[in-house]
Amino acid sequence: MPLSPSETRALLAQINHFPKRALGQNFLVDGNIVRKSLELADVRPGDAVVEIGPGLGTLTRALLQTGATVWAVERDARLAQHLRDTVVKEFPETFHLIEGDALDFPLAGYAPTDPANAARLKIVANLPYAISTPWMDAVISGPLPERLVLMLQKEAADRYAAPSGSKTFGAISIFLQSAYEVAPGHPVAATCFHPRPEVDSCLMNLHRRATPFIFPRHTRDLIREIFQHRRKQIGALLRGRLPDDGQRWLQAAAIDPRARAEQIPVGSWQKLPEASA
Repeated sequence: MPLSPSETRALLAQINHFPKRALGQNFLVDGNIVRKSLELADVRPGDAVVEIGPGLGTLTRALLQTGATVWAVERDARLAQHLRDTVVKEFPETFHLIEGDALDFPLAGYAPTDPANAARLKIVANLPYAISTPWMDAVISGPLPERLVLMLQKEAADRYAAPSGSKTFGAISIFLQSAYEVAPGHPVAATCFHPRPEVDSCLMNLHRRATPFIFPRHTRDLIREIFQHRRKQIGALLRGRLPDDGQRWLQAAAIDPRARAEQIPVGSWQKLPEASA
């Protein structure tokens, strides 16, 4: 069971740690959300699971107690030392901890020699808002984990799941939805954390598609560049960036050259000709 708010405060005082807003340090204090995370991720004995930001180890212990092997990355030096003093000693064979930045270690050092094992990987992550999009971009560049259960600010989750035609639809929406299906998740109130954040969160539940689509790197760069100019027409944005200025793609996908990028559905973006370096 996770620590209560008072127990969390006491433990933080014991290790002389003050939660850092800049690192998005809001510690989970609700056992129902811990159980829901494991349920959505369908964690089973023998599973390989990556955790981002294990903090005090509340979710970490629950994952390990299922019989899974956990790879985790923790940026905060004091929390990493706490984990080495406690969880690493409790689960020396099945808990692997890296002290570092999740953007440098998006899979927490998990590096199987067999690609089939990478495909069965699951990720359970409590993502700080500031790194959620670049971390996600790194993960969905492949090889793709089987399932992701992500604790996110609701604003970020809405952006990732946004449909075309909405103002929040963007490059990361296209990349994510091309690789993963967005399954029902779970709302998480601010009261589930200590300290209490100013916004509500949610557990985003992502299942790898039967036939996922991964965009080539240069095409991803082009799509990101296009969405930096959301108010411009797609025909003008493609000029000089693709062979024949992208006219054949526009015609084949029945896209009006005057359309804005956010109006173009995910499936049409997947047929965009590969951009050159």
